[in-house]
Amino acid sequence: MATKTISLDLEAYDRLSAARKYERESFSKVVKRAVWPAQTGTAADLLAWRNEAGGTVDKAVLDRLGALQECDTPSENKWQS
Repeated sequence: MATKTISLDLEAYDRLSAARKYERESFSKVVKRAVWPAQTGTAADLLAWRNEAGGTVDKAVLDRLGALQECDTPSENKWQS
């Protein structure tokens, strides 16, 4: 099996190590269990959609989306059990 060597800072290493199900579980197995969020839309995507649809996006909608984005925080746990 081919392998790659990567470098992690200490915080990343500690998080990866803590995500192990058992003490000798390989980091490869831990990473393969990770749940990565789907790519989310961007403001550019919204504007492109608006242009394709030939419509407009109300300023109140854009303001609300901006406020929601500021409150958005990543999930604490990206690892499946």
